[in-house]
Amino acid sequence: MIVKQSIKKGSESVINVKQEKQLISGYSVPTPSFLTKIPGLKWLLMIIPLVYVAVLLLYPMVELFKMGIADSNGLTLEYLKHIFSNKVYLDVIWITLKISFLVTFISLMISYPIAYLLIRIESNTWKNIIIALAMIPFWISLLVRTFSWIVMLQEQGVINQLLLALGIIDEPIKLLYTTTGVVIGMVHVLYPFMFFSLYSVMKGIDQRLYQAAEGLGARPLTAFFQINFPLSLPGVLAGSLLVFVMSLGFFVTPALLGGSGEMMISMVIENYINKTLNWHLASALSLVLFIVTIVILGLAFLALRNNAVLKDVT
Repeated sequence: MIVKQSIKKGSESVINVKQEKQLISGYSVPTPSFLTKIPGLKWLLMIIPLVYVAVLLLYPMVELFKMGIADSNGLTLEYLKHIFSNKVYLDVIWITLKISFLVTFISLMISYPIAYLLIRIESNTWKNIIIALAMIPFWISLLVRTFSWIVMLQEQGVINQLLLALGIIDEPIKLLYTTTGVVIGMVHVLYPFMFFSLYSVMKGIDQRLYQAAEGLGARPLTAFFQINFPLSLPGVLAGSLLVFVMSLGFFVTPALLGGSGEMMISMVIENYINKTLNWHLASALSLVLFIVTIVILGLAFLALRNNAVLKDVT
């Protein structure tokens, strides 16, 4: 008798669950009736953003790049040949790649420990404080931050005075209008993009994996390299690509903190557009920068497409 009652109750519960699923699956978001009467609404919602991007982004880019490979006489490779045959432009491209790599590497070294600390601490108060500190650069104008670094990096600035007081240096060192100053300023601007890319991936890692590893006798460092580091690689890749690509075309901070001997490609393009009015050469440099960016992204995709952990990123 008891068995029959339990079977009956079980069948009733199964029926109730099926009915609830049917109700949920049959539910739809209410849509205004006049919208459903518009023919081809779904296609229209897709076409409008595509036209917006094509008109305001793709068309201007094509017109700009066209000036780098054409002049009044038609198609020409003169401007591109001038760039790749002149050591000055090759040095500018190398400096741009070097600074972009340094900014990416330093941003990763700063952001990774902070993101790891953030997922390991249990206090919500400290988590909120760390996230707020990481977001501070977003709340302050780029120009304000850059001019602040000019004050701090000059020979009589806070950094030199602190190093002199600690006895680390005997005389002020030149930080302003150098590659060092540019890297410091760009890292301050771009590291939040690396940090939030890492944190968004790391917080999805199941913390019980650490407990299981420690329960099986793994040391914290071993657990880190066998669990957190491999699973955080998608965030490392996403943040590195984002920061590196943004660094390639960065202008304001290098223009204000950099010197004439360490010019990035964006500064040269601006000089040709606004001062010498050589739009053809500026367009050719823009095309080179675009091709370099595409090549780097393509190489990253080809190198990592077969990696199971990084498949979703690439």
